[in-house]
Amino acid sequence: MPNTVNDIIQMKSREKITVLTGYDSTMATLCDKVDVILVGDSAGMVMLGYDDTRDVTMDDMIRFTTAVKNAKTDSLIVADLPINSYENEDSAITNSKRLVQAGAHAVKLEGGKKIADIIKAVVDSGIPVMGHLGLLPQTAEKYSVQAKKSSDAVNLLEDAKILEKAGVFSIVFEMVTRDVAKIITESVKVPTIGIGSGINCDGQVLVVHDMLGMFEKIKPKFAKRYLNLSEDIRNAINSYVKDVKEEKFPEEEHTFSMEKEELDKLEKAIG
Repeated sequence: MPNTVNDIIQMKSREKITVLTGYDSTMATLCDKVDVILVGDSAGMVMLGYDDTRDVTMDDMIRFTTAVKNAKTDSLIVADLPINSYENEDSAITNSKRLVQAGAHAVKLEGGKKIADIIKAVVDSGIPVMGHLGLLPQTAEKYSVQAKKSSDAVNLLEDAKILEKAGVFSIVFEMVTRDVAKIITESVKVPTIGIGSGINCDGQVLVVHDMLGMFEKIKPKFAKRYLNLSEDIRNAINSYVKDVKEEKFPEEEHTFSMEKEELDKLEKAIG
């Protein structure tokens, strides 16, 4: 049975939640064993070659969400609302509905108390929301570890409780010190999903291309590489190029032929 938002909520403190990004049908099919597939706006960098997520549009997110939905995965599908798509309650609700129509089961927004009313409006409209605190890639001037000072930790805990009250079903914490992530995880009733925030969160998320060693432009410290597919892919492509140049591909097993009788007729017809 497909995972639901309630399934994810019930996993809090009982079973670790697994999340990977997914941007296309092929990868989403391969990621079917994870609890949540996040159609992240990181697709802007990974799939579209942007320097950051700020150029990602709603049309981009709808296309990626549709592709993941077409995989017919049992994972819960959560799609990012890109920058400038939730500046007020009306735009947030309208664009969240567009992502749901494209195949998302829930949406994710970046920010704390400043967007709490917007999150509540989306939740009240019937669309589940995943929060995102800590490093906020859509607006961050630089990527740095969050909540290293006690005053920042207090503010982050406050934001988490405000998002919980606004109705989020879970919260992503990005690049938050593990000590603070642990404290917040134990202080809120909704699941926390960490990325670079330590083992004490209720779940973990990674960009699948980072995890598989396919994206080399950025190599975050927190992203464990389970494979080095970039090297394997390059080697395979180099072998293909060599085979074609040396006329070793295609071989007989990759080729289709006419019956001799038909070939004789053809040769006769064309003289």
